[in-house]
Amino acid sequence: MDSDEKNFITPSTTAILTHDRLQEADISTTALSDAPAVAVPQDAHLKLEPTSPAQGTVKSETIVQTTEHTNSSSSSFDTDLEKQEEQPQPRPGWYSFLRYTALNTYRRLFSLVFIGNVIAFIIIMVRNAQLLDLVNAAAINLCICGLARSPFVINTLFVTAGKIPRSTPIRLRTLAAKVFHFGGVHSGCGVASAIWYIAFVGKVTYDYTHGDIPQDSVNVAVVVLAYFVMVLLCAIIVAAYPAIRFRYHDYFEAVHRFSGWAVILLFWALLLTFSSYQQPSMGIFLVNQPAFWIIVILTAAVIQPWAMLRRVKVQPQVLSTHATRLHFDFTRTKFGQGISIARHPLKDWHSFASFPDKFDHPETNFSLVVSKAGDFTGDIIANPPKYIWKRSVPAYGFGYVMKLYSRMILVTTGSGIGPCLSYLGDDNRPKMRVLWQTRSPVKTYGQGIIDLVHHMDENPVILDTTQQGNRKDMLPHVIKLYKEFKAEAVCIISNPKTTNHLVYELSRRGILAMGPIFDS
Repeated sequence: MDSDEKNFITPSTTAILTHDRLQEADISTTALSDAPAVAVPQDAHLKLEPTSPAQGTVKSETIVQTTEHTNSSSSSFDTDLEKQEEQPQPRPGWYSFLRYTALNTYRRLFSLVFIGNVIAFIIIMVRNAQLLDLVNAAAINLCICGLARSPFVINTLFVTAGKIPRSTPIRLRTLAAKVFHFGGVHSGCGVASAIWYIAFVGKVTYDYTHGDIPQDSVNVAVVVLAYFVMVLLCAIIVAAYPAIRFRYHDYFEAVHRFSGWAVILLFWALLLTFSSYQQPSMGIFLVNQPAFWIIVILTAAVIQPWAMLRRVKVQPQVLSTHATRLHFDFTRTKFGQGISIARHPLKDWHSFASFPDKFDHPETNFSLVVSKAGDFTGDIIANPPKYIWKRSVPAYGFGYVMKLYSRMILVTTGSGIGPCLSYLGDDNRPKMRVLWQTRSPVKTYGQGIIDLVHHMDENPVILDTTQQGNRKDMLPHVIKLYKEFKAEAVCIISNPKTTNHLVYELSRRGILAMGPIFDS
């Protein structure tokens, strides 16, 4: 299917195979438009089991191989997969761990920011740091930390990276695609700001107790405010530690949000209190301090998303007891964008990638797929909302950078198919093959979602975990599709464990693979 095709083509057959049966098939090496993604061997016995079509769609059929199959076809496929994995050989374990885990792009950005701050910190301390030097450095890092989460800044970064043409050498395109690791700058500046601020508190305490400067400049109010801010900064950093963040995510989000707001308010109070004792006047002193203007920018960046807080109408479409599709018309989203939604504006927020409704639900603009994965999503499915809260503007996410490639393999599991459908919003999307592993795809997500998947790839490979018994390692199938399709990159959208596993194993085999960063 051409990527710029405008009319929706409903497939006549949905290829949903169990893992064991898929290994008895041979994935065709012919052109995408000439042959199906999964060609069942002629000597296998097949039966067609029709599925219930969604309203307005052409009936699909589930291809299921019976147990009457030949061992030769299975052996052939197994041998083929083994050959695929033999070429190229994985890099040594120690090198792969350093290159793709310990020193991945996110951690390199974090290290670059943090080490740069440490060098500057040492230089300033050796030169007998002044209070304003320390507070300015802390403010700069806090500001960059906050801006790195601003939807407008994020959109600017992604749009800029996305402007690079596909004719550019792949190394440069891949460098630009790494923009989604910007979270490394956010966390690096966050930790660095705490170090600068702890040094500031230490000097404030020393000056106050030793009387090195006038008491009316550093008084008890300044000292108390300084300690409050320091405690909150440390609480934010501790809550953001990965092990704590993943295990107690709702608490992390609450600490991050409310402590962050408190830090900004107390920083303002600290700055105003300190400047009130300065000469010739508080106003003149403030406008001449970098920290003042930096905090103004940070405050605006924090207020902006909440200034766009709205309660919007939603049209829920129950797909099954495991998934629901939410339709919206309050705005239009573009390819690769998502929105944040919440039941209550001051409770936990959740981000979902959007995809256009123009193909099967034109009365609304876009929709999200919500799959049961926790209290929030479970409640959405059990009690579909008619109204929900949204904030800020739609923001670009990881999937947007994949537009830099001409040919790609799109790998996903379960409800990860929702973000993948975002590619429907780009008429110039890369040519792609889709590999989706999920349980009972038609029963769980409905024929309508299956048909949308076919709009991205006429012959997607769909692995039904209900029939195969459990999830299987997708690595052999990804490698085979990658080589046969001559793809430039592999995009993985799944849970953290599967995403990290596939990105790591493909990368150490020399295959360009990317997946989202689970840092929020």
